[in-house]
Order: sequence, then structure tokens, then C-alpha cells
Amino acid sequence: MSNTLRHLRRRGRPLVAVLACALALPGASGAAAAGSRLPASATLEQCVTSVAITERSATFAGEMVAIPGTARMQMRIELLERMPGEALFHPVTFPGLGVWRSPAPGVKIFKNLSRVSGLTAPASYRGAVRFRWLNAKGRLLRSLELRTPRCGEPAPPASAGTHAGVLAPTGA
Repeated sequence: MSNTLRHLRRRGRPLVAVLACALALPGASGAAAAGSRLPASATLEQCVTSVAITERSATFAGEMVAIPGTARMQMRIELLERMPGEALFHPVTFPGLGVWRSPAPGVKIFKNLSRVSGLTAPASYRGAVRFRWLNAKGRLLRSLELRTPRCGEPAPPASAGTHAGVLAPTGA
């Protein structure tokens, strides 16, 4: 974890808000979510940049569809960070992230949103979304891990004002 993130956690600033919603849609099958071949998807819903650290945020989403034999679905979203000069993304621990979440029994499509705020700049962030499909005995039917596009938090300008903006997600 970077020194800046440790500093923010010590100061008690709220860093994560997690929202989970589950939609039971009639007629949902083992077909893929959003028309893709996979029964799951991971997206960057929003990337907000700002010179003020409290206004910087990223919202990640995971969506999964029940596959044949599924009795229970589970999803976990984790935050990955890459600082300037680093070649690879590494996990960053935040309260509310990295825990398995499940919808109510009988739900065929499950969507989980995680908003992370107080991001360090300059840095790039992305979500690692893990999915599990379990049968009635709790045995694993399938598992999958997907990565979201990245959210780039640029370095604040030398004469930082109070401008905040919403950026479109960038590629991997």
C-alpha cells in the first residue's frame, strides 16, 4: 500500500462505498450477460479526476448470470493500483472490498457496484472481479476472474485549482 493511502486510512477518511444490487429477471438463462460469450462481465462505470484527493474516485461493476446447475453465485471486487514507474498493477486493501458477496436465492442476474474514493494521483487503478458459481451442495461449478479497464488519475497541475472532471474509461 502506498504511503499516501496509509496516510488517508489513518486520518479516517471514507474511502469506499459499496453498493450491491441483484435483479431477478424472468426467463434469464445461462446465456452470457450483455450479449457476450462469458456468463460475466467487469466494467469501469466511472472515473472521476480532480486536484482534490477527496473528489477522486472510480466505480467498478461486475455482473454475472446463473449457469445451468447454479444454486448460488458469488462475486468479489478488488482494487488494483499501478504507480508511475511500476510495470504491474498490485492489490490495494480497502474496507468493503475483497469480500465475497451473494445475491438472494433464486436470482438469475447479479450486479455488484463498488465505488472507491480518495485515490492517489498520479496512479492508475483497475478492478479485479472474481466470480464463482456453486451448485446446491456448495461445490464449485465454475470460476472466472476479469479485469476492468483502467482509471488513470493524472498528476495535479502545478497551479492546482478546484477543477474536477469525469473521464471515459481507458484501455488496459
